[in-house]
Amino acid sequence: MRTKHFFYAVTLAFLAFIGCSEDESNGNPASTTGRMTVQLTDAPFPFDMVAEANVTIFKVDARLKDNEGEDEEMDGNTDESSFVTLMEEEISVNLLDLTNGVTEELADLEVPVGTYDLVRVYVRGINVVLTDDRSFDLTVPSGEQTGIKVFIKPGLTVAGGLSSDLLLDFDVSRSFVPKGNLNSVDGINGFNFKPVIKACNLSTAGTLSGTVTTMDGEEMVVLEDAQISILDADDEPVTSGVSNIDGNYTIMGLDAGTYKVYASLNGYLDSEIVEVDIVAANKTELDFVLEAETEVVEE
Repeated sequence: MRTKHFFYAVTLAFLAFIGCSEDESNGNPASTTGRMTVQLTDAPFPFDMVAEANVTIFKVDARLKDNEGEDEEMDGNTDESSFVTLMEEEISVNLLDLTNGVTEELADLEVPVGTYDLVRVYVRGINVVLTDDRSFDLTVPSGEQTGIKVFIKPGLTVAGGLSSDLLLDFDVSRSFVPKGNLNSVDGINGFNFKPVIKACNLSTAGTLSGTVTTMDGEEMVVLEDAQISILDADDEPVTSGVSNIDGNYTIMGLDAGTYKVYASLNGYLDSEIVEVDIVAANKTELDFVLEAETEVVEE
């Protein structure tokens, strides 16, 4: 059940600009800088044929939008003076280690106040390791030379003396494209790397978290590797998550709004589809109790 959602419903939260936002009354509007921290995180990657998804990030910068404003869809401004370097050192991570809200800080620095409308992520050393220990080194299209460009809509505004929050969701289902026969691990003969990243302003987004359990007699037992699928109002997949060894899951970076959510796991009946409201800058709790499938005995 888990793997059927992989190719269209899995996202990675690849980079997060996360700070402890202060009340505006505590900020200093006259200040010329505000604080920005950079962290790395990863929404779950429920594909049990893959052991590692490694990436080396060696630079991150962001474009400071001019005061007159320019179209966020346009990348016409190539003036390097408009870009602020946020990080410039090699940091290698296995993205699959960063799940359920776990992050790795990439940078913590003061940046000029203003609105940032574009982030460039420079990567190399993309590598996928399968569960049979085979390893594939992937080519990075433009990511090493010009950076992977990610537009921020709406732009992220950094105010004087305050922190600002931005989440970049790395869509693994479209970014890591397997080749070969996907019915078994030995049928996979490589991957193409086509990075797809979505920027999400955390001030307008929320988090969904909870626990997945089942009843074993009168005892409640947590379930690991349960898939949490999130659909929009038109039943189109938005993203998904997976429960950890403690049965807990966390899915970050959901735009505020109403979603349809259900849980599934091999050997258990799918849960009912539940409508849930996601509130900006808040965490919504949603637990699931799955019922074990009944085995049919043929006479």
